[in-house]
Amino acid sequence: MAAPMLPSAPVTDLLPIIPELVVVAGAFALLILDVFLDARRRAITHGLTLLVLAVTFVLLVSHTGVDLSQGPAHVFHGMFVRDALADVTKAAIVLVSGLSLIYGWPYLRERNLYPGELPVLVLFATAGMMMLVSAGSLVMVYLGLELLSLCSYAMVGMNRDNGLSTEAAMKYIVLGSIASGLLLYGMSLVYGATGSLDLAQINGAIAGITDRPMLLTGMVFMVCGIAFKLGAAPFHMWLPDVYQGAPTPITLFISSGPKLAAFAMAYRVLEQGVGPTQPQWHLLMAALATLSLVIGNVVAIAQTNLKRMLAYSTVSHVGFLILGLAGGGAEGYAAALFYGIAYALMSAASFGAILVLSRAGFEADTIDDFKGLSARSPWMAGMVLCVMASLAGVPPFLGFWAKLVVLRAAVNGDLMWLALVGVVCAVIGAFYYLRVIKVMYFDEPVGSLPVPRSGKLVPVVFGVNALGLLVLGIAWNPVMTWCKAAFGI
Repeated sequence: MAAPMLPSAPVTDLLPIIPELVVVAGAFALLILDVFLDARRRAITHGLTLLVLAVTFVLLVSHTGVDLSQGPAHVFHGMFVRDALADVTKAAIVLVSGLSLIYGWPYLRERNLYPGELPVLVLFATAGMMMLVSAGSLVMVYLGLELLSLCSYAMVGMNRDNGLSTEAAMKYIVLGSIASGLLLYGMSLVYGATGSLDLAQINGAIAGITDRPMLLTGMVFMVCGIAFKLGAAPFHMWLPDVYQGAPTPITLFISSGPKLAAFAMAYRVLEQGVGPTQPQWHLLMAALATLSLVIGNVVAIAQTNLKRMLAYSTVSHVGFLILGLAGGGAEGYAAALFYGIAYALMSAASFGAILVLSRAGFEADTIDDFKGLSARSPWMAGMVLCVMASLAGVPPFLGFWAKLVVLRAAVNGDLMWLALVGVVCAVIGAFYYLRVIKVMYFDEPVGSLPVPRSGKLVPVVFGVNALGLLVLGIAWNPVMTWCKAAFGI
C-alpha cells in the first residue's frame, strides 16, 4: 500500500520568507564556494556576503513578497509571521550586520582571523535573528534563538590562540546554555498550562486557565531567558568578559543586531503570547530596568578598558530599552524599537572607533589609547566625540531623543518612579562617556599612533556612521514614524 502523500504548499505561500531564503541560500552557496578559494581570495566571499545582505535589505524595505496593507502574512501554519514590525526590525538587523563586516575586514585580515566560515556564520546568525523576529510560535522562538546563539559562540572563540578569547567563548557557551534551559523550561510550563505552542492560541487560552501558578512560573522563566539574551542585570555576567575577549568586529556584531532580535522576541512572547499576564511581567520588566540602569552605569565608571566600559554601558542601555516594554502599549513598544535601532547604530559606531584606530599589535581598546587624539587626528577625535555624545544622550544627537521617548513611555505607563530612576542614571552615565571626550581633548598624547592603513573605506564608513547620529538626531521624526507604523500607530 502506497504511503499517503503530504499536501504540498504552493510556491506563492513561500513569498513572505523570501528574505530569509536569500540569506540561507547565500550562506550555503558561500560555504561551497569557500572550498575552492584560498586565504588570499577571502575578499571574494567577503564581498559576496555584503551583496547578499544588501539584496536582503532591499527586499525588506520594499516589502517584496507580501502586501502588508492586507495584514500580516503567516507561513507554516502561523509559526512564521511577517508584518510591519518584522520588516522594520529585520532591515535594521541586516544593516548593522553589514556594518560589522565592513568594519571588521581590515582588522581580521591583518591578524589572519578571517577564516572562510566567518561570513557563513554571520549569515546564519542573521537568519536566526530574522526567524526570531518573525516567530509566531514558541518552537520558532527557540529555533531562531539557538541558531543565533550557536553561531555567536563559534565567532567569539574564533581566535583560538588567544586565551582571553577562548575563555570568553567558554563562559558564553556555559551561561548561554543555562539561559536556554531556563527559557525552554518556561516554554514547557506555558505549554502545560495552555496546551499550545502557538503564541496567538496561548494568548486566547489564558483567560480560561485555572492553573495560574504553572502559567506564571513559566512566564517568569521565559523572562529570565529573555533578560539573559538582552544582557539585562542581574543576567549580565557574561557580557563584560565576552565583549573584552572576542575580536572587536565580533563584539560589534553581537552588541548590535542581537539586541534588536531580543527585543522583538520579548514583544512576541510577552505581548502576543502571554499578554493577559501583563501586570505581572510589566512588574518584572520594571525591576529588570531598574537593576540594569543602576548596575550598568555605576560599574561602568570604574572601567579603564573601553570594551568593558561599553559592555557595562550596554547593560544600562538595555535598561532604557526595557523602559519602553515596561511602559506598555503601542507607544511604549514603538519607543523601545526606536531605542533599539538607535542603540544598534551607536554601538556599531563606538566599536567602529576602536577598529579604525586599531592596527596589528595595537588594539586601541583602553581609554588611555585615546589620550590626546585631538592633537594627532582632529577629524577622528571629532567623530568619536559625536559617538560618545550620542551615547551620553547629549542633544541634539540621536541618543538624546531615544532616551526621551522611552522615558515618556514610562511616564505614560504610570511608572513615574522608573522614569526618575532613568533620568538620574542618564546623568551618571554621562560621566564615563564625557571622560573619553576629556582624555581626547585635554590630556597629553601618549606615544604616537601606528602608521595609518592604506585603505580609506573603513574610516569613511565610520565618518558616515558617526555623523549619521547627528543627522538622525536633527531629523529623527521619520525614524520614529517608521517605528510607530510597525505597531499600527
